[in-house]
Amino acid sequence: MPTTLCSAKASYKKQPGTLELTDSLLIWTQEGKKTPAVRVQHPEASSLFCSKEGAAQVRLKLGLVNDEAGHNFTFTSPSAVAYAEREAFKQELTNIISRNRSAAPTPLPKPTPLSTPAKTPAPIPSTSRATSVSSDTRTPILSGIDAATDFRLRKKVLLSNPELLVLHKELVMSGQITESEFWDGREHLLLAEAAAEGQKRGRPGQLVDPRPQTVEGGEVKIVITPQLVHDIFDEFPVVAKAYNDNVPNKLSEAEFWKRYFQSKLFNAHRASIRSSATQHVVKDDPIFDKYLEKDDDELEPRRARNEVSDLYINIGATLEDHVETGNEKDVTMQAGRQRGALPLIRKFNEHSERLLNSAFPMYDRGEVPPAKRRRIDSGNDEDDDAYAQITLDDLRDSEAMSGITLQMQDRERYFEGQLARSASEQAGSEDQVVDVRAAFTEMKHGFRGWETRFSQLRIDKRAGDAALDSMTQNVSARLDIRTRKTDFPPTLFRQLTTCQTAANEFLRQFWTSLYPPPTTTSSGATPSQSVAKAAKMAGYLSKTREKVEALVRAGQLEGVEPERVEVAMKPLLDAVDHALAFYRARSAKTSALKTA
Repeated sequence: MPTTLCSAKASYKKQPGTLELTDSLLIWTQEGKKTPAVRVQHPEASSLFCSKEGAAQVRLKLGLVNDEAGHNFTFTSPSAVAYAEREAFKQELTNIISRNRSAAPTPLPKPTPLSTPAKTPAPIPSTSRATSVSSDTRTPILSGIDAATDFRLRKKVLLSNPELLVLHKELVMSGQITESEFWDGREHLLLAEAAAEGQKRGRPGQLVDPRPQTVEGGEVKIVITPQLVHDIFDEFPVVAKAYNDNVPNKLSEAEFWKRYFQSKLFNAHRASIRSSATQHVVKDDPIFDKYLEKDDDELEPRRARNEVSDLYINIGATLEDHVETGNEKDVTMQAGRQRGALPLIRKFNEHSERLLNSAFPMYDRGEVPPAKRRRIDSGNDEDDDAYAQITLDDLRDSEAMSGITLQMQDRERYFEGQLARSASEQAGSEDQVVDVRAAFTEMKHGFRGWETRFSQLRIDKRAGDAALDSMTQNVSARLDIRTRKTDFPPTLFRQLTTCQTAANEFLRQFWTSLYPPPTTTSSGATPSQSVAKAAKMAGYLSKTREKVEALVRAGQLEGVEPERVEVAMKPLLDAVDHALAFYRARSAKTSALKTA
C-alpha cells in the first residue's frame, strides 16, 4: 500500500478534485470518481513552478520529462490553508526533482489519463534500450559547430518536416534508437538547413520604378519609405547628387521628393518605353532639369563596358569568324533599328551588372571570386587547355560518389573463368585468318535485291499491339490505385502507417550499419559499433512480424479481413525477411571463420 506524503483539495482543468502525493506517484482524482484522471510517476517530474505569494489563486505547475506543458493545479481551500498545502507539495516535489536530476535520466513514456482506453495494440517489449535521449542531444551531429547550434538545426528540420517529426517521437523519444542513430544518414538535411541560415538576402532583381497610386478625389500618391529612398539613390546616383546639392538648403525633403516625382528626371528613370511620351506632359523644373542627361540612343553606348578578352565566354565575339570571307559585322546583329528602345535596353543591362557586382564586389576591382576562377592547366596539349578554360568550379561535383563495393560469392572463380574465356578467344582469333576480298564479295552479294525485299517487308502488328495493351493496362492499374480511396478505418490505417514507417527506419539503420555510405558527413563508427548496431536493428526487425500479426487481430476487431492487412504489409515483411536472412547468413559465415 503506497504511503501518502501530502494531500489537498485542488482543481485540474477547472474540475474540482483531490491532489495526492505518495511515495511513488502524484495522483489527481476528480470529485465523485474513484479512478484517478492523472498519474505522474516520480521519475517523470522535471520542473516546478508556483504562483507568487499573495496571488489571487494558489497554483502549482509540474513540468514533465517528455511534456514541458505538464499539469496545472489550483488549490481550492481557503487562502491561508491553500498556501500551506501548496508549500508542502512544493517541498516534497522539489526533493523529488532534485533526485531525478542527480540520477541518470531515463526516457519514459508520456503519461496519459487513465480514463482514456488504449486503442493501439500493446507494444512488444524490447530486449535492449537506447541510451538517454537527453544526454545524447548534447553531442553535435555535425562536426565543427557547437551543441546549441546543432540542436537548433535539428529542431528546425523536424518542425519543417511533420513526417520526420512523428518518426522522431516514435523512435527516439520512446528510447528505441538514439539521437545520433536517427540522424545518421540524414546529415544532408542539417547541412541544407545550415546553408539556408547562412545565406544573405541579396538585392531585389526588379528595377526601381515607383508606381503612383490613385486615391480618393483623383489625387496621385507615391508612398516613400527609407528602403525606396536607398534603392533610388543606389540605382540612380544622379538623384543622390541632386539630393545632396539641394536638401535642406534650397528644398525641404518633402518638397524635394514631390518635385522629383513630377519632373522629367523621374520620367527618364521610369522602366518603361512609354515613359518618354509623358515627358511632353510634365512641366519644366529649374532644379531637376539641370541633372537631365541626353538619351543614350546612339549606336555606341555612352558608358563603355569592360572588354572581355576571353573568347570562350564572350558570346558576341565574332571578329575571328569567317576569316576567308571577311570580318565585317553582321547587319542583322546591328543595334539601333528601334532607336527608342536603346536607352531602356541599356538601362536593364546596367541594372543587371550592378546586381552581379553587389554579389561579388571584387568584380568592380577587376578581380574574380575564387569560386568562379577557371581551371587553367599548364600542359602543352592545346585541346586539354581549351577545355580546362571553360571548366568552372560551380559545374563540378564536389562530392564524388565512389559507390558501394559489390559483394560477390566465389569471386576468384568468376575472374578465373573470365581469364580462361578471353585466352581461348584470343587463341582462336590468332588461328583464324580473314580473307578481306572474299568477305567484301560476300557482303556485296548479300545486298543484291534489297529494294525488292524491303518493299515486300511486312511487320506483324500483333507484337506491337500486345505491348501497347500491356502498357495501357499497367497505366490503368496505377491510376486506379491512386484514385481509389483507402477504406481502412482511420485508427487501423494510422497504426499500419506507423508500423511501416518504424520498420523502414530500422531497415535503413540496418543496411547503413553494414554498408555505410562513403560520405564525409556520416558518423565515423568503428567496426565493432557497426556490428552491434546491426545486431540491435536485427532484433527490432525480428519483431516486425509479431507487430503485423497484432495489427491483423486489431483489424478483425474493426471488421477488416485479415487478408487485406496481410497484403498491405506483405512488401514490408518481404524486405524484413530478406534483411534477416542476409544477417543470419552473414553471422553464420563470420562464426565459421572464427571457428576455423
